[in-house]
Amino acid sequence: MSTDPVPNLPETQRAWRSVKRGKPYESLVFQTDVPVPPLSRGEVLVKVQAAALNPVGWKLMSVAPDILARRPITPEHDFAGVVVDANSTEFSAGDEVIGFIPVPLQLKTGQGALTEYAKLPATHLVLKPSNVSAIEACGLPLAGETAFQALIGIGMLQAGQCVFVNGGSSAVGMNAIHIAKALGAKVVTSASSRNEEFCRNAGADEFLDYTNKPLHEHLVENPPSPKFDIIFDAVALVDPALYKHSNAYMKPGGIFISTGPWPDLKSWGGSAGISKFLSLTCEILRPSFLGGVNAKWTMVSVTHKPQDLAKLRDLMAEGKLKLIVDSVYGFEDVLAAYERIMTSRATGKVVVKIDGSL
Repeated sequence: MSTDPVPNLPETQRAWRSVKRGKPYESLVFQTDVPVPPLSRGEVLVKVQAAALNPVGWKLMSVAPDILARRPITPEHDFAGVVVDANSTEFSAGDEVIGFIPVPLQLKTGQGALTEYAKLPATHLVLKPSNVSAIEACGLPLAGETAFQALIGIGMLQAGQCVFVNGGSSAVGMNAIHIAKALGAKVVTSASSRNEEFCRNAGADEFLDYTNKPLHEHLVENPPSPKFDIIFDAVALVDPALYKHSNAYMKPGGIFISTGPWPDLKSWGGSAGISKFLSLTCEILRPSFLGGVNAKWTMVSVTHKPQDLAKLRDLMAEGKLKLIVDSVYGFEDVLAAYERIMTSRATGKVVVKIDGSL
């Protein structure tokens, strides 16, 4: 345990706490007397400057029962801040860092990013590049590691290959485009027409507007040359069509990687959501000799790996990975920030500024 006192460290802090299951406006309470957590060996205390929201944050808030979530609990996973107690680790007080509190760690410790002070293992921190602000850097870990582990860890993407990123304007999709281009791959992506410039600025070589025609229909009628080595569904489609018809536009032995399926929570209890989920399951299980797809379907579930976060930090420092910020909200305006991300129309990261002096 850390025994040396840290000068001027308060005993309590402000934090948003999820106190019951429900939508953010039902679940969250802004508390001003949350204890600043003590440290165990290997843990670091960070003063949070900015935190980024993720869809998994409000989805878990909405569906996870209290027995699993161990409420009250501080939400969110990504942040940037300054080390205030390095606790005999490789870091030093004053270091500017990027931090990641994955879901399992959050459920174990109750820690989250929407707080003034967060404790976490030193292995979950990397030094922030000096040429990137806390507002820009805070959204890197979850979306970045998800995209990195999908394309590199699962897809084994290599230079010269061709990848299709469904949902290039999402946070995960944006990271995937940057990572693929940094590796020297060709990138085709999809989004609505209003986000075409955003996707092309991220590095996409070709763009498809999914609002004009269903993606699978467009790709069947206009198969890419060469066909895709990887299809990465960054928006967790439940509809099986993109996978079902992929023999027409993905190489034999290619791989279809998804971040889901996360059924629409509004329809999950109804027949539409369940029917699509069952249809997707049937397509995944159908063998190729019975008309199934000649490619593997797999789901990426992010597992924090310090080396992955370090590589992403390096790409950011080199200017090869640029996180676009959709909007910035004050610490007391978290409910409005959640309203924004829940529209599914945010282009880039929705950020909460914890430190008002930024």
